[in-house]
Amino acid sequence: MTTGRNASTPLRGRIDKRAAILDAALRVFVQEGYGLARVETIAERAGVAKPTVYNHFRDKENLFRTVILDGAQRTGDRIVAALDLLPDDGADLAGALTRVARNVIDCQLNDEGWALQRLMYAEAARFPDLFDDALRLGGAHVHIALAGRLARLAHRGHLDIDDADLAAGHFLALVSGDLPTLSALGTRAVTDHDLQAAIAAGVNTFLRAFNATPPDPNRRPAPTTRASTSR
Repeated sequence: MTTGRNASTPLRGRIDKRAAILDAALRVFVQEGYGLARVETIAERAGVAKPTVYNHFRDKENLFRTVILDGAQRTGDRIVAALDLLPDDGADLAGALTRVARNVIDCQLNDEGWALQRLMYAEAARFPDLFDDALRLGGAHVHIALAGRLARLAHRGHLDIDDADLAAGHFLALVSGDLPTLSALGTRAVTDHDLQAAIAAGVNTFLRAFNATPPDPNRRPAPTTRASTSR
């Protein structure tokens, strides 16, 4: 009789090969660009045979798209986890928003995030739809999660927000909107000084727009997110 462990071995091996191919492909695409990257090189870096790459991803274009979209999903997941630093009690709200903003930026500028940005900027003309697809995949659940956090803060009187979805978009734009310029579209490192200055300016602007006035007993009901009202 086949044991559970033995039965799972082929699947585990397939998952490991897929991950190795994606990791190798990201490195090769960043180094060579899409046009010059060769599937043979990717297979060699991944330690698999060339047909194995095609068995998993069909062709080079599909492999490239999977690299970008899988990476965007992972980056989004890391950013959602970083939002746990935003407390519901409103204590040191400026400090909490600054820490969240820094973690969001760090998720975007880690090795994988940095490589993905460079690839998307470099290949935007070749794959004009891919940038928007990556933003939707990686950013949608980030936006929803942040809107929920901001709505709870507004419900407790710590922020003055009518539309939590709109406020979430403003926050993300304010704290990370300078990254393309600061990084020269992902081609140069951003100094810690520049990051801190951009984050501070973004958080200060956000709080000037949405910081709550002293609690009012006649305060209107807390905002809801469009995601929740559409259910």
